[in-house]
Amino acid sequence: MNNRKMPVRPNTAAEPAAQSSGSEIDAFIRQARTLATAATGKGRLILALDATMSRQPTWDLACRLQAEMFDAVGKAGTLAVQLVYFRGFGECRASRFVTDTNSLKDLMVRIDCRGGRTQIGKVLSHALKENRREKVNALVYIGDAMEEEIDLLADRAGELGLHGVPVFAFQEGNDAAAQVAFKEIARLSKGSWFRFDRNSASTLARLLSAVAVYATGGLKALEARGRAEDRQMIEHLKGSR
Repeated sequence: MNNRKMPVRPNTAAEPAAQSSGSEIDAFIRQARTLATAATGKGRLILALDATMSRQPTWDLACRLQAEMFDAVGKAGTLAVQLVYFRGFGECRASRFVTDTNSLKDLMVRIDCRGGRTQIGKVLSHALKENRREKVNALVYIGDAMEEEIDLLADRAGELGLHGVPVFAFQEGNDAAAQVAFKEIARLSKGSWFRFDRNSASTLARLLSAVAVYATGGLKALEARGRAEDRQMIEHLKGSR
């Protein structure tokens, strides 16, 4: 990954982002606002997105959800977020870590989905590299497919688990191969797997909020806030250990 002065730079270990729309998203927005009061410490979170063509039908929804999450995180000011996305023919990019997330929101709404294969391995390798530079508290991955060698992904996920970087894998849709891979990545990294679709915007919002709380204060922060989504996340995390 070569540093550049631009907000986003090319990366050989990263992932996607894109556009916006929706109406049931209003429920999400209300939930996402709670993130602003949730954070209790400092943390670094990588948000990695699959921006390949298969995600185009629901990309607007996902983009809006993630942008509103950035809004809430930015208000909290205690969580540094890096956006990673992949799409097309080997295109894989990562932003800087920022606490002012307006630039990440702007980037997301400019990105469109492009045909290409998944690059989850690059995302996991990138997270390991960033963690070597400075502690990464959590990796959120949002995607709908897996077209790679699962054993290689499992190996990298295991490394992340050993280094204390849990992967929170959010699966869009019902692809069987993706489900197997995402669950294994979550298990080996001591993270969690969740499914979402167009009808579960508010659920996704609450879970993203819980991940942000975890990234800033760990299990103690989740226990202290004590919401239903926090308890659900705690159960998932403790079950993976």
